Order: sequence, then C-alpha cells, then structure tokens
Amino acid sequence: MARPHPYQESVRSSLIDEAKARLRKHDVGTRFSHLLSNRCSVLVPLLAKEGKFHLLFTLRSEKLRRSPGEVCFPGGKCEPTDEDEVATALREAQEEVGLDPRQVEVVCCLVPAIFDKQILVTPVVGFIDQDFQAQPNPDEVKGVFLVPLDYFLHPHVYQKNYLTLFDHQFLFHCFEYTNPENGATYQIRGMTAKFAIFVALIVLGKRPTFEVEYNLDDLLLSSEESLLKLHKLATSKL
Repeated sequence: MARPHPYQESVRSSLIDEAKARLRKHDVGTRFSHLLSNRCSVLVPLLAKEGKFHLLFTLRSEKLRRSPGEVCFPGGKCEPTDEDEVATALREAQEEVGLDPRQVEVVCCLVPAIFDKQILVTPVVGFIDQDFQAQPNPDEVKGVFLVPLDYFLHPHVYQKNYLTLFDHQFLFHCFEYTNPENGATYQIRGMTAKFAIFVALIVLGKRPTFEVEYNLDDLLLSSEESLLKLHKLATSKL
C-alpha cells in the first residue's frame, strides 16, 4: 500500500485538529449525568478519509429485542463497572464492532438526549483511524458503513416529521443514504440522526438545507436549553 504524501497527511492533520478544537468548545463532560438514573452512551466515530470527514454507523441485528434492523451508533447501557459515559461508549464499541479503545481519540461529550422518556443518552465523539477494519459481533450488528459528514447538512434524500411527546411537538429527522460502494440504502433517523446533524453543524460550521431545532448562532446554549426543557416535561409526567 502506498504511503500518504507528506503534504496530504499534513492537510489531513490540520483538518482534524481544527475539528477537534470546534468540538471541544461544545464539551459538556458529565454536567448533565445527574438528570436521570438510567443512562446510556453512544460513540459517535469520526474519521477523515480522502479529504472528507465521515461518520461510522452500525446496522443493528434483526435478533435484537430493541430496535432490530435500525441504524445507530455503537453504544448501550451504562454498567456499574463503567467509570463514566466515555468508558461505556468505548466498551460497547469494542463489543459491537471490535474497536479497541486504544484506536479511539475521545474528543468530547456532547449534550445528551432523552430516549424513551426516562433514559439519558450521552454522545461521546471520538476520532478513529481511517484504516479501521470493523469486526461486527453478529449477535448485535448486521453491518457497518460510513456516511460523509456533510450529508447531514446537504442530504440527497431527507424527510422531516413532528413527533408529539409530553403534549409538545419535536422535530424528527430521517435521512436516506445509498452507499455508492454496494448500492445498499439505509434509513438514518431519530436520535441517531439528531446526533449526526449536531456533529456536522459543529465540525463543518455550515448551515443545513433543512430546518433544525437549534439556534445556529449558539448551538451549545440552545441544545442545553432543549435538553432541560425536555427533562422538565419528562419528569413532570412521571
């Protein structure tokens, strides 16, 4: 295999460093971990390949009880042995796709989302090597694929809906992506789509071609306010 040209590698490193700096400005760490006792984490795996950023997704196994056959990021429930949300995300990624924690440079924890009314889901963003070869666990993962990050700002096929939750309406995003390598088509929606959009907005610094639930001039503050509003609605209904 030919080695990357030094100039190309320099440009790639510069792009990654800039993306890391942008992401770290939106790091909330464990600030919201206390909101709910039921917690999950997902790893949002970024990689730079052929001059572009990509996200790595998994297609859940049809054998799974929850959300079989759906597209998601590697992740799962926090276990008592996990030190924090980062540890959960790394453990789950290793179990699901064979990603060694040493192959991940964790950059930040973004504002969590609330799933199924009572589960706090923290997105942990990390850069992985562009040559990573996934080894899916067949009991959990049916397949692994990449999507260019800019697709989540300028999609070819996109649909929005409004989800009613706690008597309030929330945006529900759905992307359809066709892998040019094998022609497979995937539906990326809901919380997974929301996290992908948020990372694209931060890293690329561009405006999307569709409506989003954030103030584009202050992503961090508007995402925090959205979480706290949803948490207040959720806990008031319990």
